[in-house]
Amino acid sequence: MEKHYTVERNAQMLISLMKEYNIKKVVASPGTTNVCFVGSIQNDPFFEIYSAPDERQAAYMACGLAEESGEVVALSCTGATASRNYVPGLTEAFYRHLPILAITAAQPAIRAGHLVPQFMDRSVQMNDLVKYSLQLPVIRTAEDEWGYGLKINEALLELTRNGGGPVHINLTTMYAQDFSVKTLPPVKRLYRHGLTDDLPEITARRVAVFVGAHSRWSKELTQAVDAFCERYNAVVFMDRTSNYNGKYGFLYNLVSDQKVYHSSVMDVDLAIDIGNISGAYGCLNPAAVWRVHPDGALRDRFHQLVRVFEMDEVDFFEIYARKKTDKKDIEYYQACCAENEMLLKKIPDVPFSNVWAAQQLSTQLPQNSVLHLGILNSLRCWNLVKVNENIACYANTGGFGIDGCVSTLIGASLVNRNKLYFGVVGDLAFFYDMNSLGNRHVGTNVRLLVVNNGRGTEFRNYWHPAERFGDDADAYMAAAGHYGAKSPVLLRHYATDLGFHYLSASNKEEFNTAMKEFVSPTIGDKSILFELFTDSKSESDALYLMHHIGKSTKLVAKQALRNTVEDAVGEKGIHYLKKVLGRE
Repeated sequence: MEKHYTVERNAQMLISLMKEYNIKKVVASPGTTNVCFVGSIQNDPFFEIYSAPDERQAAYMACGLAEESGEVVALSCTGATASRNYVPGLTEAFYRHLPILAITAAQPAIRAGHLVPQFMDRSVQMNDLVKYSLQLPVIRTAEDEWGYGLKINEALLELTRNGGGPVHINLTTMYAQDFSVKTLPPVKRLYRHGLTDDLPEITARRVAVFVGAHSRWSKELTQAVDAFCERYNAVVFMDRTSNYNGKYGFLYNLVSDQKVYHSSVMDVDLAIDIGNISGAYGCLNPAAVWRVHPDGALRDRFHQLVRVFEMDEVDFFEIYARKKTDKKDIEYYQACCAENEMLLKKIPDVPFSNVWAAQQLSTQLPQNSVLHLGILNSLRCWNLVKVNENIACYANTGGFGIDGCVSTLIGASLVNRNKLYFGVVGDLAFFYDMNSLGNRHVGTNVRLLVVNNGRGTEFRNYWHPAERFGDDADAYMAAAGHYGAKSPVLLRHYATDLGFHYLSASNKEEFNTAMKEFVSPTIGDKSILFELFTDSKSESDALYLMHHIGKSTKLVAKQALRNTVEDAVGEKGIHYLKKVLGRE
């Protein structure tokens, strides 16, 4: 029978990327567990294979090959103690920065500790053995293929990064005997660039600079990004925590969150990805992504990563701004602004809710104040509104937990007693962290808005899986009824006893009256806690209205019906109904 490549996808992916990275020299040792790998590469004329029955000898041979040729050299061994004999040679490679790729074949990791013959636990490596170690399991899903495609790229890039050195890949096998695959399915190669490299040109027509959570921008970075935008027809896609305050910012959630139509401004040729985790959950659709960060890590939030630039952001944008001196082009920014303005003109009157409060407060917060938002619902609501310039905004999107939102606000407020620090959190987040208000260092410059709907309203929003249970979701999923069950006096007593000035509102009129004091730019003798009493239905309805702007009631109803049917019968059921009915 004619032999080609193994059917095992993880081995195919590794072999495909080895060819992309021009890793052709392999020193192979005999065994059963590495048959799928060795049996595949020995049928490919690309590879230059050497046999070494002694793994200790094989590792040192690889050192000599790598040093003399200046190329990466791969090793392949079987299970049991075979890989243990690589230790002396890999140690040599580690201290000499030699690019040796040690591919150790392995049984599935789940067998660890179960007295399985010839199984070695290779999950932990010695400190001075390899620069990087990857456990490469059997590939079963599309997400596995995406994720481990990135991981293999990461491993192979590490062979030559920062002076180079040995890398380990523990390649799991199921001992497949089928070598009938004639063509390796492609795996995307990724590229990493440094500050001194010859950087690729940008030819994309529409470019998005996507900014996740970001610390305050320097004047130099803002100027560099603005110059970049003008030269490459680029727009800065931002959320409330991006903290960009230049000329070409696009607060994109109002556009991206629309449920019954898709705006073409969300489709971009190239996205320049900077910053950290975004809590905006926007629907940007980039054809390709370049990640820019000093850590040089492969972070692929859009599943379209192509290149990584291991450098400071300001260096990247200044270099590319200098590379192109064409006339100013801001067509894309103008298109984004037009789309946003069209929706702003059609924003409906929403119920008393976190969304409505954000609409009222957003333009009233004093200049140069700081805003801290609770994760998920509070951040979501404030991502739909424009905030006064020069207001820095933060949320705990790093760990994305509700447990420290208020404490983070309090900590920030200690830095500058002459600046106002605002916070917006839901009731569960507040009560989780309420003891922070009793810290004796709290000053008079804190303004905290607590949106109290008596539950985790996130789980009662119209799109959430828990909402399918209706009111039954309140018992355990939404955790309703705790912490005084919207008691009108609990927080009043707690706040005033701790020296806070207390305000409250249960409707729009009461809110408008209390808001004037809450946003006053004058720092008084007390910090302020402002409690809003809302209900989950109004919270959900407000978001529904914001997500369905500019479309007829009939169309919204049709889409809602479609969503309900799709939830009930799934994608296959929808496909079947289309086929039977012959129409949408």
